[in-house]
Amino acid sequence: MKKEAEQFFTLLRDEIQAFNDKQVISSESGEWIVKGFIDVFKNLYTISGDTKVISKLVELMLFPRFMEFANKHSFKIIPSREQNHYPDLTFIDQSGCKFAVDLKSTYRLSKDRVNTMTLGAFTGYFRNRSSTKNVTFPYAEYAGHFVLGVIYSRVMVSSDEFKIRTLEELKEIPSVIKDLLFFVQPKYRIASDQPGSGNTKNIGAVSKLNDLASGNGSFAALGEEAFDDYWMYYLTSDMARAVDLESSPYKNLASYFAYKNLNSGGKK
Repeated sequence: MKKEAEQFFTLLRDEIQAFNDKQVISSESGEWIVKGFIDVFKNLYTISGDTKVISKLVELMLFPRFMEFANKHSFKIIPSREQNHYPDLTFIDQSGCKFAVDLKSTYRLSKDRVNTMTLGAFTGYFRNRSSTKNVTFPYAEYAGHFVLGVIYSRVMVSSDEFKIRTLEELKEIPSVIKDLLFFVQPKYRIASDQPGSGNTKNIGAVSKLNDLASGNGSFAALGEEAFDDYWMYYLTSDMARAVDLESSPYKNLASYFAYKNLNSGGKK
């Protein structure tokens, strides 16, 4: 299935490059084309820069593009049944090979760094790869796991969210984000060796923009097997105490190599 996964990645990467070239959801000036929500009376409500709102709207705007991509290459496409299920989209080719595509978005902190993305759980379906809980198909059934990332810059605008506007005022409403960049990479290639932010048991992504776009994360040179092994057995402090360990066996790649008796290249 490795060959099929590489072929799918090539097709999807070419499609996502077209997103950048055609500015599919941006104006020629680079501004996001979304200005707000409209009701049946043609009243317009502006939106804030809330990352969850932006992420969901971007996802909805891209879904028709994914349907076009699936039709063009004779893939079946299945969206996740629930918001917290993995992955966001499942593509199935004519031979039955499944490909997981998760949509992730985040904003630039600087010219070359972004706010950290999370890449899904490292417990549950990730460890029990035959499980059907919170996943469209068991993790092990997928020939490849990919992340479609959207990077954007936030625009610090003062827009009166309490004011109802009309369609005639549309051009006066500032966009809350701009300069959108799309990329796709295998999940393991953009993962870091640290969990994502917060208390959730999620895999963190690297934060350098170029590393994300080019797939040069912590495990890129080590391979997917090393990524899987690292995160399948990673323990947070709470998880370690729950199994009567004083501390986690490893907390980063350096301590992982020591624990596994490997050199920095992942070999004994």
